[in-house]
Amino acid sequence: MSSGDFSSVPILDYSQALSSSTRAKFIADLRDAAINVGFLYLSHTPVSPELTQSVISYIPAMFNLPEDEKERIRMRNSPHFLGYSKFGAEFTKGQADMREQFDIATKHECQWKEGDPEYRRLWGPSQWPAEDLIPGFQKTLESYLDQVQHLADEFVTILAEAIGLGPDGLSKFYDTAEKMQHRSKVVKYPAAAGPSASTQGVGPHYDAGFVTILLQASDHEGLQVQNLQGQWIDAKPVPGTFVVNFGRAIEFATQNIVRATSHRVISPAHGTPTPRYSVPFFHNIGLDVRIADPAWKLEFPQSVLAQRDARGQHTSDSVNFTEFGTEASGHVNLIGRVKSHPDVAQRHYPELFKRYFPDGLPEHGVAY
Repeated sequence: MSSGDFSSVPILDYSQALSSSTRAKFIADLRDAAINVGFLYLSHTPVSPELTQSVISYIPAMFNLPEDEKERIRMRNSPHFLGYSKFGAEFTKGQADMREQFDIATKHECQWKEGDPEYRRLWGPSQWPAEDLIPGFQKTLESYLDQVQHLADEFVTILAEAIGLGPDGLSKFYDTAEKMQHRSKVVKYPAAAGPSASTQGVGPHYDAGFVTILLQASDHEGLQVQNLQGQWIDAKPVPGTFVVNFGRAIEFATQNIVRATSHRVISPAHGTPTPRYSVPFFHNIGLDVRIADPAWKLEFPQSVLAQRDARGQHTSDSVNFTEFGTEASGHVNLIGRVKSHPDVAQRHYPELFKRYFPDGLPEHGVAY
């Protein structure tokens, strides 16, 4: 693959990573994708296809819940920024994101106590719809998150090898299992409201953490990724795969070796009879990690650094999460949540709300 001027997203067969005869090829392909593209499709993973299909089948029912039930599990009721968000509640780069979503996370009891940094309140239990309204939904989604987390945990060790570290080369960025939480969301992108209406499902942005594993849960196109020349490349749904991309935290941690790639979602065109659905899973790092501190610095082989340098610099329409260069991971994530969801901040983080919204509650959250 040429350095960064990709015109398609590569497909990697995860089963190759699990066989001694093909592992070296997988690692070489992963290194190339991580450095030059920042996105890839992953096929033949250990995540159950039957469980994945069950998740997909539940999604329309989730968004068809009664309005009073959606209101009961609104994100503003959670200090952990988990729950339901109405259509068009967030803005990116000055435009409304035409999506409706339900944020959830892996099981976790909040461990924050008085005197701790506020960002430790970020992690805590999800809000779930009533079981009698959508039987089996919570159990199915929790099982799915467990399996995708296991995949992500394993994938990170293989990625560490691919960029010239040992299998445990990235492990110091994670806390012990009982102190970690990973996030997900179920997202609905309806068709544009009219022929000339906005089709910004979500505007150009980077993800925050190390790895995102995305289930494209319908046949609709719309996900686009930006190559080094600034061109938008379609990442169409490929049956039997997940889309994997890398966030700003791992880009900073690996000295720009692993590429965080700008991406966006275009909503279905006006008149499309069904919405686009997706389920991204965000694999977090420890809340207290300060990537810029010397204790977190990584050393890489010259051959890997040379591949990074050969790629060159990229053109991007995204600017978010630059704070990973100076702040604790938890602080970066908390401030991003506060800006995106000021109604949650007003209720649960009043001092931060006053700092970022001195004129009171804005009509919309603005990520950047």
